[in-house]
Amino acid sequence: MPGLGPRRQICTMDLFFGIREPVSQAVARIIHRGCRAIPSNHKKVFITLFFIIFITVTGVGIVVPLLPIYAHDLGATGIYVAMIFGAFSLSRAVFLPWFGTLSDKKGRKPFILAGLLTYMLVAIAFIWTTNVEGLIAIRFIQGAGSAMIMPVVQAYVGEISNVGTEGYAMGLFNLSMFLSLSLGPVMGGVIEQIWSLDTAFYCMSVLSALGAILCLIFLPPLSKEQIRINKRAPASLTVVIRDRELAGLVVFRYAYTACIGIIWCFMPLYAGKTFGLAGGKIGLLVTAGVFVSGLLQVPMGYASDRWNRKIMVIIGGILSAAGIVYPFWAASFLDLFAGVCLFGLGGGIAMPALTALAVIKGEQRQAMGSVMAILTSAHSLGMFTGSVMAGLAMDFFSLSYAFPCGSVVMALGVLVFPVLYRRR
Repeated sequence: MPGLGPRRQICTMDLFFGIREPVSQAVARIIHRGCRAIPSNHKKVFITLFFIIFITVTGVGIVVPLLPIYAHDLGATGIYVAMIFGAFSLSRAVFLPWFGTLSDKKGRKPFILAGLLTYMLVAIAFIWTTNVEGLIAIRFIQGAGSAMIMPVVQAYVGEISNVGTEGYAMGLFNLSMFLSLSLGPVMGGVIEQIWSLDTAFYCMSVLSALGAILCLIFLPPLSKEQIRINKRAPASLTVVIRDRELAGLVVFRYAYTACIGIIWCFMPLYAGKTFGLAGGKIGLLVTAGVFVSGLLQVPMGYASDRWNRKIMVIIGGILSAAGIVYPFWAASFLDLFAGVCLFGLGGGIAMPALTALAVIKGEQRQAMGSVMAILTSAHSLGMFTGSVMAGLAMDFFSLSYAFPCGSVVMALGVLVFPVLYRRR
């Protein structure tokens, strides 16, 4: 090192190796823990489920950011664009508990396969539709297909994970969603610019078909699924819904995703109108939080298997509440960027622990599908009501007030969660 004396060089190198060795040991421990998170006879199933979700959500991510443009080309006004996105959330909220409960009784594979085939056909239907009403109907059907995929796959992962490693297993699985949510919109923009909007829809259809092929070939038959092996009757949906601890998880998940709805729907508008930012920086703001959360899924999942999960959820919620309100006082792009990254940090800490608690609850009730479906319903309702709440704040006050409203909701979620979830 030029400019440093021999003694200084030795001290610097000692510091470097002193830091590098604990980091490498921590990484080695996480990898070793991961090898034990999923039993060896279920590793192929886990890898298949991981890539099914990665491929499918990437396909959806390619299309969803382009839907407002497509709807506008068909003559949709603002309220119709809202109905196009609202139809998806409404359909998911309606069908999620039903499909989740049925998958607990009938098995996982048929629902996953049916949902993937629905996605494949929906992508083709997008191309054929000629009016806004048809687009709304297609999105409603897509929501039903989504209700057959996400909670059922999450329930499957929860069932095959080892006891005591639920956080790591779900954190690793969640990585598939965060990676695909980051990759899909970027691919969609490139595909639309180089080829056409129809090409993006064809890509979604092909990727969904690929996911269906993986499901058909690599997932075991119903007779070998974990719920069949256990042969225990699942708790009814009514019993699951009345569970106090599950209500605590639902409240927190709802509050967190309401804030996501605010960021995704109104951060681009706020950044563009208030700060005059270009499309590239706006896209970076929307994806930064997702990227930060994605990076933390595996290490925080590992940590949640060793630390107090309830405290991790609370800490993550506090950071998220601070992150969502920070843009209200922002004076530059860097302030906005810091806010969404802080929000993503909170989610990266809280979500693996929250999902691990949900897996434990599903195991207790022998109703993993129902538990995951209820949590996903909270996610859908949070996204929908968060965007609506922010829209009302913008109409009656100003655009910047959408973010303090989100912080209030997140803070209430943090306060209510420990009251309902009393277990340590």
